[in-house]
Amino acid sequence: MEILNGKTFSAEIKAKVKEDVEEFCKNHKTPLLACIIVEGNKASEIYVASKQRACEACGLLSKVVRLPEDVTQNQLEKVISNLNEDESVSAILLQLPLPKQLDSNRAINAISPEKDVDCLTNQNLGKLFAGNSNFAPCTATGIIKLLERYGIQIEGKNAVVIGRSLLVGRSVASLLEHKNATVTICHSKTKNMEEIIKQADILVVAVGKAHMIGADFVKEGAVVVDVGINRIDEKLLGDVDFENVKEKCSYITPVPGGVGPLTVACLMENTLTLAKLQASKNLK
Repeated sequence: MEILNGKTFSAEIKAKVKEDVEEFCKNHKTPLLACIIVEGNKASEIYVASKQRACEACGLLSKVVRLPEDVTQNQLEKVISNLNEDESVSAILLQLPLPKQLDSNRAINAISPEKDVDCLTNQNLGKLFAGNSNFAPCTATGIIKLLERYGIQIEGKNAVVIGRSLLVGRSVASLLEHKNATVTICHSKTKNMEEIIKQADILVVAVGKAHMIGADFVKEGAVVVDVGINRIDEKLLGDVDFENVKEKCSYITPVPGGVGPLTVACLMENTLTLAKLQASKNLK
């Protein structure tokens, strides 16, 4: 069994982004990532702070727009509209989840596709699923990069993705399919889920339920990617029971230190990608 070390690999990605940013800035303005956060979620505050630190480490600019917990849909969309029009802003990230009074899908689709750093607008997702996108959601991108970094074969393998969110499940399933894996998505209504999971050469778990997957679910020699981050009694636990599963698989991601750091690193990469696309468009 080998640990898929996302923390180490993310440092490599960020170092490369920093080099590329320095080169880009010789002829262009410094890319800026704008994060919108609705106050009231401690986890979101932690995530946004980590993104700010990553921007600084990569030579990118960042700004955070904080909105009150009782913000209305129209107020939120006005903020997004202003950022869309702000030429200094290269990329926009709407920190999820949002409070119940807000429509996340509507808010996401208010973001200009050209600045949609998480690739979640309908237009960008359409390109992703069609296989002609320049970038993909950060977590899904990080998972594929991690598998490739460790030389794990994707083509021809049975991949099972548990969870069907656009941000992770459906996006990583699409990327795996584009890499010629045979992909099955499992969710809360899936029948015989345990039998399906046992067929997985590559298992990606993204449901947000601590230790949902035990050793009995996992095929001998499988590659296990745990996207879950669950805070239980001040501890961070994954969706996979790491200690029981690790001896059965060939590769596994830890929590923390697996997929999480890669999500942030790929966010930096996507920010630069959007800045480059905008710059090339302006030259035409």
